[in-house]
Amino acid sequence: MGQIPLVDYLVLGDEPRLVANECTSCGARYFDRRNACARCGRQEFETVDVSRTGTLRSFTIVHFAAKGVDVPFVAGVVDCAGTIVSGNVVNVPPDPRHVSLGMDVRLTTVPVGTDTAGVMAVGFGFEPVAERE
Repeated sequence: MGQIPLVDYLVLGDEPRLVANECTSCGARYFDRRNACARCGRQEFETVDVSRTGTLRSFTIVHFAAKGVDVPFVAGVVDCAGTIVSGNVVNVPPDPRHVSLGMDVRLTTVPVGTDTAGVMAVGFGFEPVAERE
């Protein structure tokens, strides 16, 4: 069965990772394509790997979502060694007893769905480091 990443900045493989476009002048990082840097205005970028581990800086427990989306779930903001990434916190119960600010997390992949040809779309999330060790 084949796999495709849900977003173009997720690279699948033995060690899945996120990649960002980094401004070669000021170091600002973006996950979308840019014609110019929003920080300095320069137009040169290079692709860089984002740290696979990080710290949960903010989160909310979502109780209402679009039809077909299982709730509750945890949406978070993770600081991956200076690159800020929005993503769900997965593989943990969605309650404040199990999710806390400052917790260490790592990148993981999650299946999103499979098309009629058997190709699986794969997304990403962050899981607590202590949960699997």
